[in-house]
Amino acid sequence: MRMHLTSAAAALLLLAGVGAVAAQDVVITPEQDTVVREYVKKQPLASVKIPGVELNVGTALPDTVELHEVPNVKYRYVVVDNRTVLVDPGTRKIVKVYD
Repeated sequence: MRMHLTSAAAALLLLAGVGAVAAQDVVITPEQDTVVREYVKKQPLASVKIPGVELNVGTALPDTVELHEVPNVKYRYVVVDNRTVLVDPGTRKIVKVYD
């Protein structure tokens, strides 16, 4: 019985570690953050509305939403409900929401 509990605990820790690694895949350096903030300020976009989509990290945006390039940064941006959102163009998932 004790062996089964130890194995189950080890499996849970392993799965938790995998989740932590996946969450760490998105790393926005302070330099990139500065580039994004300055670029967005100089290149303002009209805000769009996306009914039914919550602006949370990890939320995928629909294909109908046009993403805009930020030079020298792999992520793209869009303004939704007057909030700038940084998006991974490959997955279309939100990686950061600016207020």
